Amino acid sequence: MSEDRYLTFALGKGRLANKTMDLFEKIGITCEEMKDKDSRKLIFVNEELKLKFFLAKGPDVPTYVEYGAADIGVVGKDTIMEENRRVYEVLDLKYGKCKMCVCGPESARELLQHHEMIRVASKYPNIAKDYFYNKKHQTVDIIKLNGSVELGPIVKLADVIVDIVETGSTLKENGLKVLEEICPLSARMIVNQVSMQMEPERIKKLINELRSHL
Repeated sequence: MSEDRYLTFALGKGRLANKTMDLFEKIGITCEEMKDKDSRKLIFVNEELKLKFFLAKGPDVPTYVEYGAADIGVVGKDTIMEENRRVYEVLDLKYGKCKMCVCGPESARELLQHHEMIRVASKYPNIAKDYFYNKKHQTVDIIKLNGSVELGPIVKLADVIVDIVETGSTLKENGLKVLEEICPLSARMIVNQVSMQMEPERIKKLINELRSHL
C-alpha cells in the first residue's frame, strides 16, 4: 500500500470518543486538533502519522466502516449488534461497560417463563427480536421507542423493556428491575473488511499495541 494513504477512524461521539483518544495517547497516537473544544471542524488530521478522525453518532459508526468511509470505528457492542453491519469486530476496549437486559416490574417475571405473547418496548428492536425469537423462542410484539423506555411498562404500553443497564438506579426509581440478562456490553473496535486486507500490517500493529495497554 502507498505510504501516503491515511487511516481514517470514526469514533462514537461523547464519552466514548474521549476515552478512545485517552487510550490512543498511551500508544503515541494524538490529535491536537481534537482537543480544541470550539473547533467547528468535522475531520481532524494527524499529518505526521497519516491519520484522520471524525466523530459520528453511535449508530452511524458501523455504517461508515462497512462502506469504507472509515477504516476503523470505535462504538458500543450494543450498536454493533443492533446495526448488524458487515464489519470485523477486532478488539474489546474494556470501557463503557454495561449490560443489555430485559427489565420490567416483578409481576412480569412470570410472563417471561410461560412463552406468552407479550409486548416489548426497546430502542433496540433488532436485539430484542433476536433474543426473544432465536434464544427464548417466544413470540413477542416489539415496539420501538426512542426516548425513556422505562415509561413503557409504567404507562402499560409494554409488559417489559429491553435496554442497557449501567447501575440500575433509573429502573429502581421507577419500580422496575432486571428480569433477564441478555449480554455484557462495552466499547469495541471494528474494521472495514477491505481495509483489513489492504492495510493488514498497520491495522494489526495498532490492534496489538492497544491490546498491550488494556
